[in-house]
Amino acid sequence: MISSMTGYGKAIVQRGDITVEAELKSLNNRYLDLSLRIPKFLMNKEFEIREKVKNRIKRGKIYLAVSVRKGEVEERFNEIDPAGVKYAISLLKDIKKHSKIKGNLKLSDVLLFQNMLFKDDYEQAGEEFEIVIEAIDSAVNELNKMREAEGTELEKDLRKRVQIIINALSKIENSSEESIKAYFEKIKEKAKQLVADLSNNQDRLNMELALIAERADVTEECVRLHSHIKMFLDTISKSEDAGRKLNFIVQEMNREANTINSKSVSSEISHSGISIKEEIEKIREQIQNIE
Repeated sequence: MISSMTGYGKAIVQRGDITVEAELKSLNNRYLDLSLRIPKFLMNKEFEIREKVKNRIKRGKIYLAVSVRKGEVEERFNEIDPAGVKYAISLLKDIKKHSKIKGNLKLSDVLLFQNMLFKDDYEQAGEEFEIVIEAIDSAVNELNKMREAEGTELEKDLRKRVQIIINALSKIENSSEESIKAYFEKIKEKAKQLVADLSNNQDRLNMELALIAERADVTEECVRLHSHIKMFLDTISKSEDAGRKLNFIVQEMNREANTINSKSVSSEISHSGISIKEEIEKIREQIQNIE
C-alpha cells in the first residue's frame, strides 16, 4: 500500500495533572526533514524524539509541536528546589557580611541565583518523557491514517491513468505492423519516381527500404513499456517505500514513450503516443506526493 506525504495528526494524553499535546503536519519533500518545537526542559530528549518519528515516517517535511501542561500552566517553569533556595540566601548573607553591606535582602537579590533556585530540567524530562512519547505515537498514528487514506485515493488515480496508457499502447501495437507496411510501400513509390530503371537493382532497393521501414518498428519499445507498467503496478501494490522507485520507473516509461513517438510513421500512432505522454506527465505529478 502506498502512502501520501501530506497529512495531519494530533493527540492529547493526560495523566494526573499533566497534559501533553502532540501535533504533526506533513508536506511533500524529497527526503525526511523533521522540524521540532518542544518545551525547553525536553531539549535533552530531542535525539530520542527524532529517532521515534524517523522509525515511523520515511519521507516528507514533518512539523512536530509538543506542549506540556501541569494544571493550567503550559511549558511550566522548573519546580523550586528548597535546598537550593536556602543555599542561595545563605550565600547572599555571607556576601553582605563580608562586604559590610547594610539593608535587607530583596527577592530581586535572590533571583540573581536562579540556577540554584529550581530543580534540574533533566529531572522533569525524565518524569514526563513517557507521556510525551505516548502522545507523539498517537499523533503519528493519526497522521499515518490520513496519509494512507490519501494514498489509497492516489493509487486509484494512478491505476486509472496506467490503464489509459495500456489502452493507447495496445492501439499502437495493433496499428504498428500495418503502418510499417504502408510506410514501406509509400517510400518505395517515392523511390520509383526518382529512379527511372529499377530492373537491375530491385533486390537491393527492397533491402534498403526494408531497413528503413525496420527503423520505424516500435515492437521492442512497446514490450519494454509493458514491462515498466507491470513493475509500476507491482510497486504501488506491494512496496512500503514506493515514492523513489515509482519516480525512477516513470522516467523509464517516459523514455520508451519518447522513442515510440520519434519512430512514429502514422498519425494514429502519434496520437496514441501523445496520449501516453500526457498520462505519464500526470502520473509524474501525482507520485511526488507519495512517501
